Amino acid sequence: KIHKLFPARANIEFVEVVDDHTLRVRVWERGSGETLACGTGSTAALAVTARLGKCGDEADVILRGGTLHIAWDRTQDLLYMTGPAAFVFDGTVTL
Repeated sequence: KIHKLFPARANIEFVEVVDDHTLRVRVWERGSGETLACGTGSTAALAVTARLGKCGDEADVILRGGTLHIAWDRTQDLLYMTGPAAFVFDGTVTL
């Protein structure tokens, strides 16, 4: 949560390589603590593990909030994320 190397705190992803096409990720976000998912962090997890040769250029990323599919097109240097979307709230704000 607080460390001298990160005085402004940091968003951290803990990554387990399950196999060539599956990663398990837990997310810690500064100011929030553990969260159920993070698309940016999942994409970064795939990019780093693939670059290190620990998994392929496509993988399912299993998070506490669900599973995302991340694909890296190295020819165009683009990353694609596919996953579910759910409506979770409806409200009105009066200003």
